[in-house]
Amino acid sequence: MCMKKVKAVKRGTAAVPKQPFKSHFKRYWQLYLMMLIPIIHILVFKYVPMLGSVLAFRRYRPGMSPFGTEWVGFHYFKRFLTDSMFWRAFRNTLVLSFMNLIINFPIPIIFAIFLNEVKNARFKKLVQTVSYMPRFISTVVVIAILGELLSPSSGMVNNFLQNVFGIVPVYFMNEAKYFRWLYVFTDTWQFMGWTAIIYLAAITGINTELYEAAEMDGATRIQKVFHVTLPSILPTIMVMLILDVGRMLTLGFEKVLLMYTPANSGVSDIIDTLVYRTGLTNQNYSYATAIGLFSGLIGVILVTVSNTVSRKLTGDGIY
Repeated sequence: MCMKKVKAVKRGTAAVPKQPFKSHFKRYWQLYLMMLIPIIHILVFKYVPMLGSVLAFRRYRPGMSPFGTEWVGFHYFKRFLTDSMFWRAFRNTLVLSFMNLIINFPIPIIFAIFLNEVKNARFKKLVQTVSYMPRFISTVVVIAILGELLSPSSGMVNNFLQNVFGIVPVYFMNEAKYFRWLYVFTDTWQFMGWTAIIYLAAITGINTELYEAAEMDGATRIQKVFHVTLPSILPTIMVMLILDVGRMLTLGFEKVLLMYTPANSGVSDIIDTLVYRTGLTNQNYSYATAIGLFSGLIGVILVTVSNTVSRKLTGDGIY
């Protein structure tokens, strides 16, 4: 009987009548009102600023039109493509992004799987709460804490290394060879628990019958992770990977700027800091807009390519 009803619905013989939008809006107007805030935010801070991209093709002169005074075509694009400072920033951005992706993408997945295996509910909630709390700490505070811990004069890390191993104090924040590792591992500490929430939610939605069937087949806990958990959350993993790949050229500008020093500038100068320095410090807005637009286009290409590869390999993507 039930199968007949399902087939009837599929054939359209028992289609559910659509509710008129007017009555639907009248019933749920509070939800539509709540949607206004994020919609206005996206329009004002994401779409309206896109109008300023025209500056990449026009020459800007202070005190005159905010959209430039004369059309110069691809002049600024040709200029930064022959600029050694741009290619240094581009290389630094890619290296830092790849390091961040390779290290910080799998860690939240592993953490979520381990946390899901914990049977003690109170301990599980405690670990989860402690792990995502750093997400709410300001980046300025995080770098300030890092500076105090790594201070060559009073820092806990240097005092420990000096007292235990006799190592001369090191100014970690000023050394170029430590910059990338400090950036990546502070990201791990700050965002691991927060990102793991997404994977925990996906794991929670897995049908328990799959685990029961695996148990009946004699699967161990590790085998259940590889043959049930990971395949079930693969769509979520791929969507997160595509989004992370699309953000590769837009690193945490605030953190890099706070950690930036003349001594580590060879590895810490990224596209975002170059745009900031070129646009706001040197007031060369057209040149800075061209660099920013170029990095945005690269981001779109990366998202498109990664989404296409994901669809071919797994059948899942963001569009």
